[in-house]
Amino acid sequence: MAEHTDIINASGELRRACEGGSTPQVVAAVDRVEALLHPHTRDEETGLFAVLRRQEQFTDHIESLCSEHTTLDAQLEAIRRAGADVDPVLVDTFLHDLRHHIDREDNGLFPAAAIALDSPDWAEVDEVTPALAPASGAPGQAPGRG
Repeated sequence: MAEHTDIINASGELRRACEGGSTPQVVAAVDRVEALLHPHTRDEETGLFAVLRRQEQFTDHIESLCSEHTTLDAQLEAIRRAGADVDPVLVDTFLHDLRHHIDREDNGLFPAAAIALDSPDWAEVDEVTPALAPASGAPGQAPGRG
């Protein structure tokens, strides 16, 4: 959830760049959001979402969230292509969709996962999530978790 805060903060920089910046400033702001968003969504999809997907009650919700990841990526790409000439409605739509997506995770899926998953499930999430997986040469020790 802390990553969500970083992504929201970077999206504020994106809004400011789109409101009065040059194309290089808009592209740099898109790059910053993507640099935070892409690893985050990859980790969710290969870690927590993959484990939750095995429980039928989460399947549709996970599919919906993954679809939103794709939509957010497409919106960012459209903002990048438009540069300084970006339609403010596109930026507003992206920011709205991003916040809505984060709300669905923070206030829906994540609390439900905390209840639905047991200790072995969480161990598997840690094992299969790229950012949390144990580093080679240090069995059982994930980077930054020492």
